[in-house]
Amino acid sequence: MGGGAVSSVATGEFENAIELNAVQRANPEMQKRVFNTIRALAESENNPIISIHDHGAGGHLNCLSELVESTGGKIDTSKLPVGDPTLSQKEIIGNESQERMGLVLHPENVELLKRIAERERAPMYVIGEATGDMQFTFGNSKTGEKPIDWQLGYMFGKPPRIVLDDSKFENHFDEPGYDPAWIEKYIENVLQLESVACKDWLTNKVDRSVTGRIAKQQGAGPLHLPINNVGVITLDYQGRAGIATSIGHAPVAGLISAAHGSVLSIAESLTNIVWAPLTDRIRSISLSANWMWPAKNPGENSRIYEAVQAASDFACAIGVNIPTGKDSMSMTQKYPNDVVYAPGTVIISASGEVSDVRKVVEPVLQNISGTTLLWVDFSFCNHNLGGSAFAQTLNKVGKKAPTVADPKRFVNTFNAIQDLVEKGLILAGHDIGSGGLITTLLEMCFANNQTGLNLDLSPIGEQDTVKLLFSENPGVVIQTQQIEETIKILSEAGAKFAEIGHPTPGRQFLLKNAETTIQLDINHLRDLWFKSSYLLDRKQSGEAKALERYFNYKRNELNFDFGTFDGKTSNLGIDPKRRTPSGIKAAIIREKGVNGDREMAYMIYLAGFDVKDVHMTDLISGRETLEEINLIVFVGGFSNSDVLGSAKGWAGAFKYNEKARLALENFYAREDTLSLGVCNGCQLMVELGLVKTENGTKPRMAHNDSHKFESAFLSLDILPNSSVMLRNMEGLRLGAWVAHGEGKFVLPGSESDYHIPLKYSRDFYPGNPNGSDFATAAICSADGRHLAMMPHLERAFKPYHWAYYPTDRKNDEITPWMMTIVNAREWIWEKL
Repeated sequence: MGGGAVSSVATGEFENAIELNAVQRANPEMQKRVFNTIRALAESENNPIISIHDHGAGGHLNCLSELVESTGGKIDTSKLPVGDPTLSQKEIIGNESQERMGLVLHPENVELLKRIAERERAPMYVIGEATGDMQFTFGNSKTGEKPIDWQLGYMFGKPPRIVLDDSKFENHFDEPGYDPAWIEKYIENVLQLESVACKDWLTNKVDRSVTGRIAKQQGAGPLHLPINNVGVITLDYQGRAGIATSIGHAPVAGLISAAHGSVLSIAESLTNIVWAPLTDRIRSISLSANWMWPAKNPGENSRIYEAVQAASDFACAIGVNIPTGKDSMSMTQKYPNDVVYAPGTVIISASGEVSDVRKVVEPVLQNISGTTLLWVDFSFCNHNLGGSAFAQTLNKVGKKAPTVADPKRFVNTFNAIQDLVEKGLILAGHDIGSGGLITTLLEMCFANNQTGLNLDLSPIGEQDTVKLLFSENPGVVIQTQQIEETIKILSEAGAKFAEIGHPTPGRQFLLKNAETTIQLDINHLRDLWFKSSYLLDRKQSGEAKALERYFNYKRNELNFDFGTFDGKTSNLGIDPKRRTPSGIKAAIIREKGVNGDREMAYMIYLAGFDVKDVHMTDLISGRETLEEINLIVFVGGFSNSDVLGSAKGWAGAFKYNEKARLALENFYAREDTLSLGVCNGCQLMVELGLVKTENGTKPRMAHNDSHKFESAFLSLDILPNSSVMLRNMEGLRLGAWVAHGEGKFVLPGSESDYHIPLKYSRDFYPGNPNGSDFATAAICSADGRHLAMMPHLERAFKPYHWAYYPTDRKNDEITPWMMTIVNAREWIWEKL
């Protein structure tokens, strides 16, 4: 029965058995099966879904009652999936088991849903009906129990007014004391604070490329370091429109002033999202507020009231709505003799529609002569150190936190930056947030190995260099080559800004402010910034691999060779507007849990194939035989949740189901067929022995040497080869995503025993992310028809897919990876 009820009380308040009984499972494979089922309905010509609701807090009671809120309904609890027959009706109705969706359909559409659910292996149950009498009933048709039977008005009528009594409690914190002579030491300390330091330990283990619509993720620059301000995903595979998202929070500043904490959280989310060109500038944005608060403690209800009021007032003043959110009011940990409160804060998630994903600005300084850096203020108040990372490193909080003093001017400045982004006038840009202005300036130099800075901050007008460098007043820094036009746009908007310097070759960082002059070593400070990530990474990758990553991150620089490739679709015979069949048939083969099917299907379609979606249930049942298919692609993901080891469960579905086995054997027996396996599909091909060697030596796949999931964008070299898909790409060095936990090629014998067309450009970790023998990234059959590769080419066929794309190729429509599928198309044409 644990769940939402437990999450609403202080940890430690209940018996451990009750708290541990909270249902907070995560089964992403089941979620994906359900999602695929619902998507099939939603994308059909006539979507039969009348109403839909997720199963979360409140369990079946909340989910199902809200589905029939306007009609009433009857629910038969005997039809609900129950694993334990001893559960009471209360437990069945109120439990909060996840990965369930409730939906309402007309009776004639139930059979369609059932067929789709069976194909996707998503369990489905018909559990009741809408009645139209506004009566809501839970009953068990087998036992006759009827635990709930009442009018919906009792549930959704006017709720009682809640009144909370509290008294204000004033916090008094000390100001940090500091000595300007110690600035360099302060910088080193701030850069190592977890909230400021590199987050590579976190981003390197999550899939940042899945869907093939990711246009901007955490990693940036030739070194692919996680410093991006905003995440962007495209709306589809064809256009340039997208959705941007960012976050903001200010927990320490919120201790000083709950109101300022709210304003700073919203401001940070907006100075992060401002780098994506939004269709209607600031009015494109909606916010979600996640309140994290130790409520019900003395003074805290009063503080959250102030915080919510301030968030409301500021959002209204800047014309941005907050239509949704969440609250966790139990941020308290109770011990036998002590209580620990989390700092009350609101975590703001901002989102908005992007007009062109190719124009998103990154915080990577460009080594271009004649460019200027501008500081642009968003706070319009004095620099204050309260709530800053600098104060934290001195074990202080501070007396006064910054805020935004002029909301109208904030909006005008935001929109001016948007105009600069839309016009392409900003080469690089970064927000001023955790760590202050000095962190912003240094991070802009971190993602490459070539750039330094020569700065004079005196025009900003703050004589106290410590305050200037470390205060976290909202603002941004931009690099521009068209200084006159940029200044004109900012001036017309009434923005507060100053010219502060320019980039220089080399790695020296020279800074002047009033009478203070500082010279810093960027590479030394970058190592300190990355060191905190290394210390955390030791817990997940082990000492050896974490240390190897730490030493090599700066050597793992992305660089490419495109040969004579010109980036034009027309020169590859690609028609992006094609809507008629080509006659060349390909099949995407997927199993439950895979997640790379959509992007692969579009890439193959774009190259000129007619693409068929084939689930393993289609092959097992005999609905699909592959007889008309010339190219099959086993796609990436996590079939069977990798419970049995990567692709082993998927392989078993072929080995131990007669119809599926025969369909595959017959396909490979033909001489007019090609196959491609990517990631999980590569593991499957190796497990099934579909990539044979002449001497019978069998390769195998093993866990990454780091013993964890690896997510990275890496350089890959295409070697001389006989692969149908890669043979005319010899000598190219391209970038692609890897996203796997078991991607190590174990190749017994010598390298010459195998046909290796693709290697990681660097054979050290993390350049070789899994420790593959001979730095192998792909193997192919002796006749070149069958290719198995771990990197995701289907998530790198458009320039915006790449974490770092050559800046001199702004007009490319596609990347060289499209040549692989075009090569397959041409080979098949010759065979037909």
